[in-house]
Amino acid sequence: MFRYFPTNYVWNLSVDLAIEMGARIGEIEEMCAPLQEAARQPDAEGTRAFRETWSNMANKLCELALEDEEKGRLLSAGEKYKRAASYLLTCERLQAHGSAGRLELYQRFLDTFARGLELGGEACQRVEIPYEGKHLSALFVPAEGGGGPAPVLVQVNGLDSTKEMKYMVGLPAWLAKRGIASLVVDQPGTGEALRLQGLHARFDTEHWASKVVDYLETRADVDPSRIGCEGVSLGGYYCPRAVAFEPRFACGVVWGANHDWRDVQKKRLQKEGDFPVPHYWNHVCWVWGATNIDEFMQIAENVHLDGVVEKIRVPFLVTHGQKDSQIPLKWAERTYEQLVNSPKRELKIFTDREGGVQHSSFDNSINAGHYIADWVAETLGGRVAAERT
Repeated sequence: MFRYFPTNYVWNLSVDLAIEMGARIGEIEEMCAPLQEAARQPDAEGTRAFRETWSNMANKLCELALEDEEKGRLLSAGEKYKRAASYLLTCERLQAHGSAGRLELYQRFLDTFARGLELGGEACQRVEIPYEGKHLSALFVPAEGGGGPAPVLVQVNGLDSTKEMKYMVGLPAWLAKRGIASLVVDQPGTGEALRLQGLHARFDTEHWASKVVDYLETRADVDPSRIGCEGVSLGGYYCPRAVAFEPRFACGVVWGANHDWRDVQKKRLQKEGDFPVPHYWNHVCWVWGATNIDEFMQIAENVHLDGVVEKIRVPFLVTHGQKDSQIPLKWAERTYEQLVNSPKRELKIFTDREGGVQHSSFDNSINAGHYIADWVAETLGGRVAAERT
């Protein structure tokens, strides 16, 4: 794990995630060098300083991108806008719920990301899935190679990630090369669903997952018999629950298991384990629609997979980082042990040898991501070697 700030796990997590999304090390140094003292300050003061340096870099990149546009250099502009978007997202996710300007910062991130995709000519389409009179926003990335309806992997967020973060880390691109399409979703409690639609997380994830499958069944470029589901971090709970109770999923993958999130919360109350974001208790209450910690802890009692994964009857891959400091390895082993009715179950622990040993491989995602992409391709009928002409 790259530790720019010796005493601040949350900020190091953010920096590592930014690198995985394509940050440049020179820009990381320029943004983080003034923050060593702020990294030791309380959340409110520190995150304001973090926002200032990272948003300033985004501003500079947008100015440079505009200069590229004026010269007709649209591919260069697109790259800069996309990187600026990753910096805006990185500082937005560290702000407290309700902090001044956070919503405006998020909207600017969305606009900048969309501009980056447009100018970069990337094969990524924003779609909206009808849900309870509102909608779930998602990114659809087609499979490369054509040749008829393709298998697709639905990808869902964890506690504080977004569809754009998952897109920029790279799994959709790795899958596309293997003939697998992607639908990366801001499900209730995350991304646009939470910030713009007011949709809170719910433990019965099949409720919204079924609507996602309904949508995919309307697309002519998707094979409805080959729809898989993947979840990262808290998605390690959401995904198995969805696959267990939505029989149209053909396989499942967790990138970081999360078998018993209620236990994790109890440990965090006792100051055990690392927090993924500042203002943690404020954040989880917002995500789950709780008015206080006591109410949140009551909700969390439902967020576990005991009695759930036994219902999964399709292939399932459980992955976990050997040195995950947020979710103990034992919970990955528990999920695997209870997959007794899966016809093809696998537990893959990422070690120092291949990298990706931290939570959901945020410290080094590429080898872990390729492992997942290969498993999905083999399971859903994609390819694991380049087509030769």
